[in-house]
Amino acid sequence: MDGLPDSSPLARELRLSPVAGAAQRTLKSAICCVGTGLHSGRRVNVALKPAPVHSGIVFRRADLGIDIPARFDLVSDARLCTVLASPDRPDARIGTVEHLMAALSACGISNIRVELDGPELPALDGSAAPWVFLLDCAGSVDQEAPARIIEVLRTVRVQDGQAFAELRPGVSGALEMSMSIAFDAPAIGRQALFLSASGPAVRHELADARTFTLAHEVAGLQAAGLARGGSLDNAVVVDGARVLNPGGLRMSDEFVRHKMLDAVGDLAMAGALLQGRFIGHRSGHTLNNRVLRALFADRSNWRDATPQEQAAAPVLQAA
Repeated sequence: MDGLPDSSPLARELRLSPVAGAAQRTLKSAICCVGTGLHSGRRVNVALKPAPVHSGIVFRRADLGIDIPARFDLVSDARLCTVLASPDRPDARIGTVEHLMAALSACGISNIRVELDGPELPALDGSAAPWVFLLDCAGSVDQEAPARIIEVLRTVRVQDGQAFAELRPGVSGALEMSMSIAFDAPAIGRQALFLSASGPAVRHELADARTFTLAHEVAGLQAAGLARGGSLDNAVVVDGARVLNPGGLRMSDEFVRHKMLDAVGDLAMAGALLQGRFIGHRSGHTLNNRVLRALFADRSNWRDATPQEQAAAPVLQAA
């Protein structure tokens, strides 16, 4: 998929437009971890590092020397996980970024460098909780610039059969989220959740929810070269009415909570906090990305919500 050039007016506006009411934030110190990619099965080293104000969330393939900003228009694949790719080097990819992105949202981190030596972030336990723990251990510090916010002005909706994702204007000044899912497997069934996706809510209500899959799909995924690093230690596996993990579920509606966690991470690709309401039904990474593309496809769908007198950097209007 084509990305916005870093010099384009929209890319500059998303990068510089600040948020009213909160400061940008970065890490107090660097922190590292090692783990295995869920799909690649490769062992990868990751370093989370502080970054300057207005730099945003940037992933760096240290083995290739390539930086990839965490932006919706740089998502190259979203079928089973969210994959970023360099517009100049499509082979330079970083997969399964959504759980870390959700953790960064939960911790209010605006600016960070994420360096890794492989094509996929580690799965850890399949949730965002280990990332939140690492970020808490590193600590955070406010920076001398307002955080950035995008207010949704008009409803946008994308659909694929019965599944859909929608962004509409909100009433609370935050991002409200509604998610519903429906699976034939009795262990999952129909679940729904409504949540105001503030940092504390993501941290305490969603971060522990793990990714999940159906047992009969595992062999097909592995035959396609995916899920090579998957296990009962980093995913919930469902077989009909049974959850195969020895410890069972962490919460009775863990499935819909993880789907909402994924949406939080995917929507963080807006490059700013969203002010509005997200509604998803059977929505996954693809629809979550498509709804952001639909939002930013028309400048009248959104606005920078920060009074200009509070801006620490000029806001450039889209052409």
